[in-house]
Amino acid sequence: MRKILTPLIILLASIAAYAQSDTLSINLENVKYPYPVSFLPVKVEGQDLRMAYMDVKPANPNGKTVMLFHGKNFGGYYWTGVIRALSGKGYRVVAPDQLGFGKSSKAFIHYSFHQLARINKTLLDSLGIPKITLLGHSMGGMLATRFTLMYPERVDKLLLEDPIGLEDYRTFVPYNSAEDDYKAELKTSFKSVKKYYETSYFTKWKPEYDYLVAIGGGVTKSADFPRYAKVAALTFEMIYEQPVCYEFGLIKVPTVLFTGKEDKTIVGKALLSNDEKAKHGQYKILGPETAKKIPGYKLIEFDNCGHIPHIEAKAQFLKALLANI
Repeated sequence: MRKILTPLIILLASIAAYAQSDTLSINLENVKYPYPVSFLPVKVEGQDLRMAYMDVKPANPNGKTVMLFHGKNFGGYYWTGVIRALSGKGYRVVAPDQLGFGKSSKAFIHYSFHQLARINKTLLDSLGIPKITLLGHSMGGMLATRFTLMYPERVDKLLLEDPIGLEDYRTFVPYNSAEDDYKAELKTSFKSVKKYYETSYFTKWKPEYDYLVAIGGGVTKSADFPRYAKVAALTFEMIYEQPVCYEFGLIKVPTVLFTGKEDKTIVGKALLSNDEKAKHGQYKILGPETAKKIPGYKLIEFDNCGHIPHIEAKAQFLKALLANI
């Protein structure tokens, strides 16, 4: 039991340590991840950058690898339970922090899903991993879709957990420039992060979710937060301008779509009227509609669950994941 709980204990201990400090680094140097973190050096637009990742090898390997792509407001740290469950079944698990997120470089570059997909392929090549099962959550679902479209020969199965981008936000969310988004991001505070997480991600808040706010809100106190805010604006622009919803029919690998039926996520929701909010982001409708577009799809829905089933409906999600991987 002690061995199983260690990764979670380490993460929670690091959050407790944060609570006694003034700030978090925007690269989360003072947040200890549940498993050892390594770095892949990459050169983008003439800049020497690095992408953080966890490579968790199981005690009794089954020869298969699962790669995890996190959502926009997160990093590899929130995959703890998923990694533990997969590793326990013999899967090797690779969980990167995408450029601009978590412990990876916060670079001023043109962010694109195509480029991020290529960097993740480079990571797999460096680790000698030929094929993967790919699980992407939220923004990670958009990236996982793009990766699969670009490198179908590297993906055995695509798993999408409440992916954003099931609709084209450009068709109903007013345009904001990266500079507009940057100014809005600069207003972010610990309090606003807490309110957003409590009202947008879960159907009912629990104290066990507090560590997400501690990390997401902690960086707002950093002297380097303006850089973090600028990168957040650039990645928002990536999501807005690079839809994948028109290409679901081109996916050629078995695909499973996991959705929380109470998820109402819309990227750019704050820019919409209440009437517009009611028309979009309804995953209980978007899930079935999207699944029909994907050849060989399977749809799994979770009742009374919001945007992050692997945390809010943990037991049900892990059971469904392991049965469909």
